[in-house]
Amino acid sequence: MKFLTKLFKFICGILLLPFCAGAVLALWKVILVSGSADMIWITILAGALAFVLIYLFLAKPVWIYVFGHEMTHALWSWFFGGKLHQMRVTSGGGHVLITKANFITSLAPYFFPVYAVLIVVIYGLGNFFWDWSHYVLIFYFLLGMAYAFHITFTIHSLKIDQPDVLEQGSIFSAVIIFLGNILVLLVGIPLLSGKTNVSTAFHLWVDNSMQIYNYIINLF
Repeated sequence: MKFLTKLFKFICGILLLPFCAGAVLALWKVILVSGSADMIWITILAGALAFVLIYLFLAKPVWIYVFGHEMTHALWSWFFGGKLHQMRVTSGGGHVLITKANFITSLAPYFFPVYAVLIVVIYGLGNFFWDWSHYVLIFYFLLGMAYAFHITFTIHSLKIDQPDVLEQGSIFSAVIIFLGNILVLLVGIPLLSGKTNVSTAFHLWVDNSMQIYNYIINLF
């Protein structure tokens, strides 16, 4: 049964590859449309560069990453109606005991930038209740740092054989992680820049993907 499940996921991963290509094309178009929001992207990139320098030249905040990783498992389990029974976090690794588990709860830490989302939530609440608009550049800078944190530590952790990934199958996991990260950008960039909207980004994704699928079908 386990073999059949992995085989099914492998086939799904292969079938989703054109959807990955469609996502890249959609993201590129969204970036081009949003490119005129110079101040936003310069500040975000400055924050990202600041974290990369911290990552390269100072002690890596591994414990913070592990905590966020395990909390993301727990958050997505809660989203699906589960509960957190136990969590262990050390700089050498972590573990959670949750009541609802599926491929999304397993792979979510690799595509869901939990600290970036936390910064968005905090700023959004602060701006709603106390008008933090004059802190917007600080928000963009911290968001850039948090997203760079997610990307660098995701790459770092995936260099090691991860039980979450091995359990779901390498091909299937890679596709889901890739699509999840693209999805975050297709939602985040329109919301930040205001130059397009999320529904347009999703329509671009679907349209591009369908064109690629049709092209492949016509080859046969």
